Amino acid sequence: MRRSPLSPLRPGRASGAVRRGLALKAGLGLALATGLAGAAQAAPVPQGPASAADAGAASAAGATALPVTLRSAQQALPARSTQSLAQAVAADALAQSAETRTVAPAQAAARLAAAQRELVVDVRSATAGWARGVAYIEAPKTEHAAPQGWLFVARQVGGRWVTGLEGDQEFAGFVATSPLVPVAERASLKAFAEKKASATNGTLAATGLLLPWMPDYYMTMSGGPHAWDGGSGPWSSLDFAGGNASGIVRSSGSGTATSMCGAGGGWTRVIHPNGFSTDYYHMHSTTYYNGTAVGRSAYLGVIGVDVCAGGAASGAHVHWGLRTYDAAMNGQYTNLHGRGIGGWTFYHGTAQYGGYAVRNGVTAYPGHAIYNRLS
Repeated sequence: MRRSPLSPLRPGRASGAVRRGLALKAGLGLALATGLAGAAQAAPVPQGPASAADAGAASAAGATALPVTLRSAQQALPARSTQSLAQAVAADALAQSAETRTVAPAQAAARLAAAQRELVVDVRSATAGWARGVAYIEAPKTEHAAPQGWLFVARQVGGRWVTGLEGDQEFAGFVATSPLVPVAERASLKAFAEKKASATNGTLAATGLLLPWMPDYYMTMSGGPHAWDGGSGPWSSLDFAGGNASGIVRSSGSGTATSMCGAGGGWTRVIHPNGFSTDYYHMHSTTYYNGTAVGRSAYLGVIGVDVCAGGAASGAHVHWGLRTYDAAMNGQYTNLHGRGIGGWTFYHGTAQYGGYAVRNGVTAYPGHAIYNRLS
């Protein structure tokens, strides 16, 4: 019988699927280090001076470290362990990213470095044998580009860090067992994962979500359905600006909120317990959330031009994206076509940023005002 992705791991023993995942991920980390050995010398992880033992271990390994921007506000882990964790998370992120997963690790690292794009690992909390946080790959510094990011939970297995990125089986299993995940957040994430079958691409029209501002107010749809990164992915995203909601961006539903860029950054993700999650980018005056429970229409920030994780914005707006939990899709963005949000049903156009929304016989195109409705 197939084990649920959220089946808890027994102490000292993983399920068959997760054990295979652990082995694959450990192998990936080794392959990544080996593949990078012939690449250009990487920038050091900014975690302070390494000890002589650390330097000796790195020299013995004979591998060049992946260039990672490490952010860590806690001291629960030794420096060497934190660096190893950052490398493992970075390897997993490169393997999960739609942009880099089809190329060799050395090529992926070189491509990001050449474009002056950072691969960020932000360790938010840690304890003996466990760590959690956020990882993201900066977007190209061009209009319409947007970053790729994941929540992660990691566990030390046999002296190595094994990471679970949002959407995969390891993440789901670790969420169910990690002491770093509070009970309330675990319940939200568990419900999110269990709803995956009803939220996959094109199977659920009514999302139960609002548009990202206060109900019964309006904003202007400045961009119709388009890919989150402006590229070839699902047309999951909308742009909104102006209106009579004072530019205040609010959660599309209740759930668990995380500030992806850290305090002061303009990118927030809310995981809803209905199989969906939503992203909000380019905000300013944001509230910092770190796996924090929020209600529907909770304050997130104000429309702006923030590019804390890359990209570019020429006018104040919120870049809003819809995601689903699906292990096969790694929690990826999902098409908006036929989805009901804020009382409107959205449809794709013939090109990105076109399309339209329909409500009670009224059709709104990009440039039109849209009122946010509860039903």
